[in-house]
Amino acid sequence: MLSVRTMTVQRQEGICRTIAFVALLAGFFAAFHPVAGRAATTERVVVNRFSGLAIEGFDPVAYFVEGAPVRGLPEYEAMQGGAVWRFHNEGNRASFAEHPEIYGPQFGGYDPTEVARGVTQAGNPMFFVVADQRLYLFSREANRDAFAADPARFLAQALARWPELERGLSQ
Repeated sequence: MLSVRTMTVQRQEGICRTIAFVALLAGFFAAFHPVAGRAATTERVVVNRFSGLAIEGFDPVAYFVEGAPVRGLPEYEAMQGGAVWRFHNEGNRASFAEHPEIYGPQFGGYDPTEVARGVTQAGNPMFFVVADQRLYLFSREANRDAFAADPARFLAQALARWPELERGLSQ
């Protein structure tokens, strides 16, 4: 009976080690291979994969009018570029409908500093710059600050890389 119990304890310890090893591998994989979670990064316009909202439901026109991110409202929605856009009021929705190329975030909402490196990383609506009458969103505060210090350098690199990156994104 003792040998059976010892065998069971050994198996249990082996199973625990296996589970710990698998958990460690999963953590390592997740750290170096981010899973699409917050926003889809295979779309031409960054959208929340669960809600379908562009720029997490923030009003893109408000960045120009208010100088700050403002949540859009469900009663002021518009469909454009395969995404649902929300606006704070009817006037902002009308402005966007007339000129989405101006009010929509450049590079589809992808971080231009990352685009300049050849990577599509979704921008965060809280980290933004309006430069030369265009909206840019950034994945991190440090990227926003670097861009703001030298937008011409980043834009030249991003514009050169964007066509190839955009071809790799879904329609």
